[in-house]
Amino acid sequence: MKQIASALVKAQKEFGPALKSSTNPHFRSKYADLAACIEAVIGSLNNQGIYLMQLTEEHEGGVKVSTMFIHESGEQMSGGSLFMPATKQDAQGFGSALSYARRYSLMAACGIAPEDDDGNQATKSAPVAQAIKATPKPQVDADNKPAQLPPVVKGKESQWQLKVTADPGTDWADWLHVVVEQTVFALDMAQTKEDVMTVWRTNANIYKIIEQRDSAVYAELTATFGTYKGSFDGKE
Repeated sequence: MKQIASALVKAQKEFGPALKSSTNPHFRSKYADLAACIEAVIGSLNNQGIYLMQLTEEHEGGVKVSTMFIHESGEQMSGGSLFMPATKQDAQGFGSALSYARRYSLMAACGIAPEDDDGNQATKSAPVAQAIKATPKPQVDADNKPAQLPPVVKGKESQWQLKVTADPGTDWADWLHVVVEQTVFALDMAQTKEDVMTVWRTNANIYKIIEQRDSAVYAELTATFGTYKGSFDGKE
């Protein structure tokens, strides 16, 4: 294994960051897609005589991906396998799970991470995550009147409840749009890390629907909550 080990070390010295070149349409956030992750490492690997291979396996409820490095000498090294559940048992759900599994398996095996284009924001005292904030738009209720979240009263979880039905019905896109806007609005109003966690707990049934319907959006949702929670580190 000496040749492939030496080649991998040389290749890793030349790896670039996985650039956040794609935009999530719901949270307006930048993320490194699969193509960006491959582009960050494939040139360096090939220059050192290494072929990158990702194998997929059948797995109940999702997909499993293994990242392999094959050296021109014939030596091989495995980066391990990663299972990703498919929240929807159809072609779209499994396709999304496969893309996620390949991306995260590759980044873990190569030791790379997405480019931190929000790093400077993290040092400011104001809440971070400017890249994932959506501009709230007034919603309209049945009487054609603006429907906004009520003023926040700390200690009362009901004040963090999103004004949206628990059943998206057939208008999934519109329902999701409202959930995203009201979630970001609520998180912007949060004054502590506990407030952020209360928003999550209060609307757990809503977010569970998103988890079941769209794993990609759910991943962005959980990442968004994590970013807002992190913005209060060292302040409490």
